[in-house]
Amino acid sequence: MTLVGFLDHAAVLVFALTGALVASRAQLDIVGFIFIACLTAVGGGTVRDVILNRDTVFWIAEPTFIGLASAAAIFVFFTAHLLESRYRALLWLDACALAVAVPAGVGVAMGMGQPWAIILIMGVVTGCLGGLMRDVVCNEVPLVLKQGELYVTCAFAGAAAAVLLIRITGEPRLALWACALVTLALRAGSLALGWRLPVYRARPPRV
Repeated sequence: MTLVGFLDHAAVLVFALTGALVASRAQLDIVGFIFIACLTAVGGGTVRDVILNRDTVFWIAEPTFIGLASAAAIFVFFTAHLLESRYRALLWLDACALAVAVPAGVGVAMGMGQPWAIILIMGVVTGCLGGLMRDVVCNEVPLVLKQGELYVTCAFAGAAAAVLLIRITGEPRLALWACALVTLALRAGSLALGWRLPVYRARPPRV
């Protein structure tokens, strides 16, 4: 298995776990768990592949991705009640999923010979859209849009690190690992240390 293939599988698995945790918070049945897990797991990668006009969307070319996501959903359906805080687990699992999905998107775009701007966008799309779909469908405040939190910023910074390293070193594997580390470090810092971006504050109009 290639590194990009490994990252795609890891992203599907971990994002599926987050989708199932959100389904548990919404108290859905097992079919709902599987649907939300699969939507979360393949949503970002599907949009990426459609935009890039790949020959076949990744999970259609290899349906085992859906099996992997479904298995993760069933596992969470029977074990979610054991977690002390499902929301806390969701946040950290989502951070890990972001850290593998962004380099997966970057790797696919690099492999297709896309220019650097498209590589950046595909990293962000792959990392962020699945979770956004999950939260919107389950009527949760999207983690992507949490006030001031670093999320899309993490994906962008990770993808940018990969683009920079591939230009400097010409080593795709090194670039993808750096992408994962930068993405995870920033997201973990936001969760654990409260790193934030400034948010818009409305001011009264001047007279």
